[in-house]
Amino acid sequence: MSEPLRSLMIQGRAEHFEVFLRQGLTLSRNCSCEESRWNVVLAGAVGQWKLLFETTMLPEQTALLCTDGQLNVVASCSLGLPFLEPMLFPGTSWKASERGDNPIARCTASPGLHAIAAGNYPDNTLNGLMGAAVPVYDAEGNFICCLGLFSQSFSGMDELVHFFYQLTSSFHSCMLAAVERSKYKDLNLRYKEREAESKKRDILFEASKKLHAQIDVHSVLTEVTDCMNRVYPKKRVDILLSQDNDSTNLAVKPLHFQRSESDIRTRAFMEGRVIVDDATGHIAAPLNGKQGVYGILYMESDGNEILPSDVQFLSQLADSAGTAFENAKLYEQSNLMINELRLINEITKQLNQSLRLNEIFNAASSEILSIFGADYSCLLQRVKDSERLVVQATNLPAMFHETFTLDHGFSGLIYSSREPVIISDYWTNNKIESSLMMRTKARSLIGSPIIVNGQVEGVILIVHHEPNFFSYDNYKLLQVLSSHIGLAMSNASLHAEVKRMVVTDNLTGLYARHYLDEQANAMQKKDFCGSLIVVDIDNFKRVNDTYGHQVGDKILIQVSQIIKSSIRDSDIAARWGGEELAIYLPQVTKDQTVRIAERIRTRVLQETQPQVTVSCGVSDWNWDEEKISVESLFYRADMALYQAKNNGRNQIQIG
Repeated sequence: MSEPLRSLMIQGRAEHFEVFLRQGLTLSRNCSCEESRWNVVLAGAVGQWKLLFETTMLPEQTALLCTDGQLNVVASCSLGLPFLEPMLFPGTSWKASERGDNPIARCTASPGLHAIAAGNYPDNTLNGLMGAAVPVYDAEGNFICCLGLFSQSFSGMDELVHFFYQLTSSFHSCMLAAVERSKYKDLNLRYKEREAESKKRDILFEASKKLHAQIDVHSVLTEVTDCMNRVYPKKRVDILLSQDNDSTNLAVKPLHFQRSESDIRTRAFMEGRVIVDDATGHIAAPLNGKQGVYGILYMESDGNEILPSDVQFLSQLADSAGTAFENAKLYEQSNLMINELRLINEITKQLNQSLRLNEIFNAASSEILSIFGADYSCLLQRVKDSERLVVQATNLPAMFHETFTLDHGFSGLIYSSREPVIISDYWTNNKIESSLMMRTKARSLIGSPIIVNGQVEGVILIVHHEPNFFSYDNYKLLQVLSSHIGLAMSNASLHAEVKRMVVTDNLTGLYARHYLDEQANAMQKKDFCGSLIVVDIDNFKRVNDTYGHQVGDKILIQVSQIIKSSIRDSDIAARWGGEELAIYLPQVTKDQTVRIAERIRTRVLQETQPQVTVSCGVSDWNWDEEKISVESLFYRADMALYQAKNNGRNQIQIG
């Protein structure tokens, strides 16, 4: 043993020095930490040593390095050895397979100090250096790291070893301090994590209370984004919804499904569970409700470590948000349904206030424009006994009363399919030629059939110049409204039919006598003149006796048809009683009335089968004469008829 070493042992440290030479450096029990944190502790210890001892202890042309358990450099310090710098970079391996035989590589083979004199290295870079290394173990004897010392400053190996022992002792104290700092940092980190978790729980609790108190979809979405921004102010957070939403919140976006199935947003929605991408630090949590998944809460963490508390927080927030969103949607839909029912009720009341079809059409067209905010509406009705549809109400005057075939445009499509139609943009889907769309230059359309007693009796079309203007809710509402319009049309038609039956003779189709009386009385109050023709079929009893009552009824019908086709629409023809018929002609003079009566008499003679004749009595009135009553007018015409009968029948007499 050399004198310096012997002297050191004599000074009372021989036992420690002997252990150092034989076993290396064993740390005390209070110098311990988790295996995963040793590199951080070692780097901290080297940094502390450099701060405290480098300038006072480290000689020139000397390098100190510390490697981890795999012999990769953790940290180092050196003075005056530039050629050694490449071997001192963190992560550089000192295994024998990389550097050849060296003191550090020997530490893994056996415990204790290992030294190599200058000139004995396979690696030429190290040949000019004396080197020594010692393994470092924890209190349980587990190999932790190596300390290595390389120098050109010492006169001999004993001097190097003596210095290395002192350096190791100082490094041990730095290790103790580094471990304490690491424990403190770890405790501080855990405290901050617990504090952050407590803050997350508090924020989540408050957010959950607010979410479940909201009944507005926009407020729910805003509360979710505010909550996320409070917890993760520097991270990007999006709410991706699977359904249309008009929220002004910039974080709310549509969920697109054209991405691959490996995309965590698609997977989270399809699988209904939280998906984490550890490689990117992104998290996708589904907004689950009782009736389904409504979207995704998506956070991008820029590659940062995702903690279990983050996953738990996002999962719980997404569940609360999904339930609150569903409740708000249901409330919104309930309000919409209530408003729609109220609207339907009001429109139904308005439609049922009138029993005239034209008033129903006009009211329906006007209300539909107001309800849907449409630019134009068009209501078409099937023409009875015809293959055409006629425009009965519209705010486009050029189309009023225009007729179309049953296969034309969208009205024809709806009529034939009996199904409603919605067009988002006619300019990109103009396969069907439409007069309404071309004339109005509209782009959006919804239409619905009007079905009465199982038959399509009409079509409603409404349009707007903007694309995608009408929603699916509008589409459904129009269907409901069209059914109520159909009911109103049915009621009006039934009322008209009943009214017609009351004032119409069932056999001849002419008006009943009381209707003619009422109309003549009303017209006398406003007209300046009028005439009356009373027509009687000659020898009608003989016809019944000869041919039977069925033929008699047929003759009566033939004569009635001749009368109807011989007069104007404004004239009123009625069955006076039995085989007697009467015609009131408003604002027609006596001379004109005689000509009309003659036309009827001639046509009856020529067109009836079996052939019959008629006798006619004519009377008239005007303002220049003394006013006469309707009863008097009928009496004069009846007297003239009696005269025609007595004079031989088949003639006209004036009373």
